[in-house]
Amino acid sequence: MPVSSAVPLLRVRELGVTHDGETTPAPASVSFDVAPGEVVLLLGPSGSGKSTLTLALNGLLPQAVPATVTGSVEVDGRDTQTTPVAELSTRVGMVFQDPDAQLVTGTLLDEVAFGPENLRMPVAEVLARAEEALRRVGLWERRRENPDRLSGGGRQRLAIACALAMGSPLLVLDEPTANLDPAGIEEVYAALAELVAAGDRAILLVEHNLDAAVGFVDRVVVLDHDGFLAADGPVDHVLRERAEDLHAMGVWLPVSTIAALRLRRAGFHLDPLPLTPDELRAALDAEPAPAGLAHAPLPAASEFRTIASIPDAAASAVRNAGESPNSGPAKTGGEPPLIRVRGLSLRRGRTEVLHDVDLDIPRGAFVAVVGANGAGKTSLIQALAGVVSPPKGTVHVDGLDVGRADARTLSSRIGFVFQNPEHQFIAHTVYDEIAHGLRRQHLPDTEVRARTEALLARFGLAAKAESHPFLLSGGQKRRLSVGTALVAGAPVLVLDEPTFGQDRARADELLSLLSELNAEGTTIIVVTHDMQLVTDYADRAVILADGRVLADGPTADLFADDQLIARAGLRPPPLRRALQGVQQHPELSRVTRLADLPGSSTRSELRRTAAESREIARSAASVAETPEFATPATADPHATPAPQATGGAA
Repeated sequence: MPVSSAVPLLRVRELGVTHDGETTPAPASVSFDVAPGEVVLLLGPSGSGKSTLTLALNGLLPQAVPATVTGSVEVDGRDTQTTPVAELSTRVGMVFQDPDAQLVTGTLLDEVAFGPENLRMPVAEVLARAEEALRRVGLWERRRENPDRLSGGGRQRLAIACALAMGSPLLVLDEPTANLDPAGIEEVYAALAELVAAGDRAILLVEHNLDAAVGFVDRVVVLDHDGFLAADGPVDHVLRERAEDLHAMGVWLPVSTIAALRLRRAGFHLDPLPLTPDELRAALDAEPAPAGLAHAPLPAASEFRTIASIPDAAASAVRNAGESPNSGPAKTGGEPPLIRVRGLSLRRGRTEVLHDVDLDIPRGAFVAVVGANGAGKTSLIQALAGVVSPPKGTVHVDGLDVGRADARTLSSRIGFVFQNPEHQFIAHTVYDEIAHGLRRQHLPDTEVRARTEALLARFGLAAKAESHPFLLSGGQKRRLSVGTALVAGAPVLVLDEPTFGQDRARADELLSLLSELNAEGTTIIVVTHDMQLVTDYADRAVILADGRVLADGPTADLFADDQLIARAGLRPPPLRRALQGVQQHPELSRVTRLADLPGSSTRSELRRTAAESREIARSAASVAETPEFATPATADPHATPAPQATGGAA
């Protein structure tokens, strides 16, 4: 990708931003340049200030969003603190983390034309720009539809098209592929690559899906937990040479890189560190097995288990039962399904989005709902939870007809976490957002305070207790939304894209917590486009296509069928793509989960994580075990609190 040596298009110097009501800046002090023709990846833990930094690039901070800004930002020679936002919009095209925040009109064509129209461009040029942008993201044929009818991924594409139509020399993308299916991700990055190929435009990209982005970017800029610059350099220097540091910091790395770090721990000599599935496969085929592993084959696929991800008692129960947790029927014990769906059809406006769906979800399952954009995933889980009322008699949760139940009854049976966390916030502080669900139970104030503080600590939000929920980072908002759903103690928890906006450490922590809740009996249902997440955590999968159930069964069985995955418009998980067909180490070719790799956990980590698992289980039980939220701490007011658990094992 050509990189110009001209004057930088973007100059950031010692930038610090402190939101109104906050005392700590995030970012704190960051300096870097972006030249025409460059694609720069911005990484950092949740809360480091990545999204805030992007808002400072087009003047929204501090001109529209109150904040104290130190340092300077110049785009194409213009100071973003003093240049009007309208003028900056011709130099900086923005795609926000939440695409709904920038969609305002009634059709896709009008939406994309809106920006150029406001610049008073000739009609012919406006239409030409709108058509080109919509074609780039694959939405031209739907140009007359209302944006509200698009899936989350469709709205993400539309927001990208709006930015492309502005023709700005700097394009800033905040998690542009978070809601896209694999085919959509490939199309978007192909379109963006064409855009910068001429060398006169630049892209600043905030992205957690590094498997998709790593081949697209030139440079990587990393912020640390405190919002300071931690690294700035070419992809090879930052992602290969400093992978251990980044992993310890909790930021995302490509799945193949994480796998290679674990294999290095087991004694494999993988240098340089692989970044892609092809590189990992080639490196392994060129590397003999370490001493001690050459004649020690891995367990059979049915025996694989992430021991560190479940409490000791649950792990023991699995072993005693002689069943793999990846076989769904083992969890049901012959019981009727907890969730029963029969003949569910659902319309949004004039469009039928679900067609005669039949589905059973066993009690205690961890289920992933997957499919291409527009397959009906969000519509299905919203119908299960009563967020969208299903036809009477079509959906039952533990015998309750969802189509006839009132909101309060439903909330005691099933908790729902929206794709956009802000859609469920109702309070003015993070503390009150969590406490609201407990207060509805008419608990004593001391009980509410203890439970709320414990949950805030569990989700790493204690320092943000008095902040407004809308001022949190994307990852912090997600953790808060999960906490508000969890606090009601429902036996079913449904989450739409639970890792969106999360750094790796917080995503691991959240998924570990969900695994603990699941091991104790909570039924977990997630919608996600992250196929590695599905393989690593879900024991069952439901694959949707065109509003119908294409397949439903144990995750390992479904994801072993490459033709089925292709028919659904999906891609195999990165680790499966990397290890399938490895010649030098055939025992690795069966591995599909990161936790099943040799070197995934040392003995000390297993001991530490087992202790963390017990603590998480106690915390989860205290919040979700009974409607009365009884805990050992309540029963014994003199009990000494257990130490706070940390994030999941690497």
